[in-house]
Amino acid sequence: MSAVRVHRVVEGPEDGPVVVFGGSLGSDVRMWEPQVVPLLERGFRVIRYDTRGHGASPVPPGPYEIEDLGADVLALLDDLEVERAHLVGLSLGAMTGMWLGTHAPDRVASLVLCCTSAKLGPPRMWADRARTVRAEGTGAVAEAGVSRWLTPAYAERHPDRAAFLRSMIAGVPAEGYAACCGAIERMDQLDALPKITAPTLVIAGAEDPATPPEGHADLIAAGIPGARLEVVADAAHLGSYERPEEFTRLILDHLERA
Repeated sequence: MSAVRVHRVVEGPEDGPVVVFGGSLGSDVRMWEPQVVPLLERGFRVIRYDTRGHGASPVPPGPYEIEDLGADVLALLDDLEVERAHLVGLSLGAMTGMWLGTHAPDRVASLVLCCTSAKLGPPRMWADRARTVRAEGTGAVAEAGVSRWLTPAYAERHPDRAAFLRSMIAGVPAEGYAACCGAIERMDQLDALPKITAPTLVIAGAEDPATPPEGHADLIAAGIPGARLEVVADAAHLGSYERPEEFTRLILDHLERA
């Protein structure tokens, strides 16, 4: 397990409760922009980071495993001298959060797991996608990515935002994206879920084609003791971006309870 120094954006009061946001495969820190101001207004210290291989973070050679991504977050907390933090993740960021909840419980104040899975197959799909990206670049998967991230109705109403998200995916380094595909391909955290003791909120998008509530969010919520499940209507995989008011309300409610 080897950590890299990931790119981070830190905002808010130094003495505020710390919330760390981890993003989806194919995203960078900009995906969380709708959540920043509401949390700052409540006094939280907001830390967003780019997953290794994404955005402005380093792109070490693969393979990557989920424990590598978790080690990166622990190194981030150490860098910033943060003893414990609330972790909010979506998709790959939430997979990383689950790993931290299991392997570094003393560093986790609470978890919010959005639009994610503890085991996301089939493995061949991830291997095929990684092969495509290494051969053709991330632009080759950008359109399909946005079709999972947004409902068709939202993309039609907001073509500028859909184009912005396509460019976000296309801007991810090919090796970083592909190596993260490998981490998801080999990940299986189902049996570890009962070990998570942090207060946990699971949020799903009702129209998420990548990690539908049935078979993903419901299994996570059932596996983590005391976890609560919320399903947001009219949201696909990037629900925090498509339905920001509802996701932010749920996140804030959970953080303030925790």
